[in-house]
Amino acid sequence: MSRKIIATAAAPAAIGTYSQAVQVGDTIYLSGQIGLDPATMSMVEGIDAQIARVFDNLKAVAEAAGATLNDAVKLNIYLTDLANFAKVNETMARYFSQPFPARAAVGVKELPRGALVEADAVLVLG
Repeated sequence: MSRKIIATAAAPAAIGTYSQAVQVGDTIYLSGQIGLDPATMSMVEGIDAQIARVFDNLKAVAEAAGATLNDAVKLNIYLTDLANFAKVNETMARYFSQPFPARAAVGVKELPRGALVEADAVLVLG
């Protein structure tokens, strides 16, 4: 199977040596997204805005691949403060419907660009 690179201006450009997403067959691997505004490449302010921006960015990449966030089978969330876990759940409910994807939430010391939250996902079409 060949790899198809997914890219969209509706999500932040890659800030390193990676693609926004890679599709192999019916599986799409979304790279981690932080709270960067794709238009300005600046971090949005505050945890609530960053969580929403992360999911908006993931949604934009999913749509560029012809998918939706409801095609997600696995989601990984990285937080610099696990006290924000409930806020992630609250926001996530606006972007995903049941059945929800499998998920891991991990506390980390720091994230790129001083982000407070990052998430990546695996989608399966069909």
